[in-house]
Amino acid sequence: MDTVFLIFVIVFSAIIHEYSHGWMANQLGDPTAKYAGRLTLNPLKHIDPIGSILLPLLLIPTGFLFAYAKPVPYNPYNLKDQKWGPVKVAFAGPLANFFLAFIFGITLQLVPAGPMTSFFYIIVYANVLLGVFNLVPIPPLDGSKLLFAFLPSNAMRVRQVLQQYGFLILIVFIMSFSSILSPVIQFFVNLFVGGGPRF
Repeated sequence: MDTVFLIFVIVFSAIIHEYSHGWMANQLGDPTAKYAGRLTLNPLKHIDPIGSILLPLLLIPTGFLFAYAKPVPYNPYNLKDQKWGPVKVAFAGPLANFFLAFIFGITLQLVPAGPMTSFFYIIVYANVLLGVFNLVPIPPLDGSKLLFAFLPSNAMRVRQVLQQYGFLILIVFIMSFSSILSPVIQFFVNLFVGGGPRF
């Protein structure tokens, strides 16, 4: 039951993540997501058959659950701030996840321990997982936008390599180094829930 609920929460949190990208882009002058009908929380507009359904089901045996929604389209050339606009759009997604983790973490600390306790904890965990993972500075993850904003002009070759091979590098990272994210994720989960779950 907890696994099924975790998948549901990750998928819906990924939808909120993508919506936040589109919302921020719209606020900064790019209405692409709005015109594409993606500036909505309607799951049918965001669900990706592979990333939202197949991937989390295939990952169940591994114990590492993850999912993603269809990326919200946006045109960076429409943004009012050409340097930091893409960074703001990129970080709107993880920030939305951390905000949800904060809200449900506060709720978890305020309500008495009971049947809903584990569900609140799962919501916090799922959103911290999405927030932290998307801040890894590997394309196409959001963290790469911050990395690119700070890369000096003489490091453009690094950017080209990451953009060209980012997906393969990301797969290697997930398979070989994703365990290093576990203590980071748990740190923020404990921070939001006040030390740990109350079951």
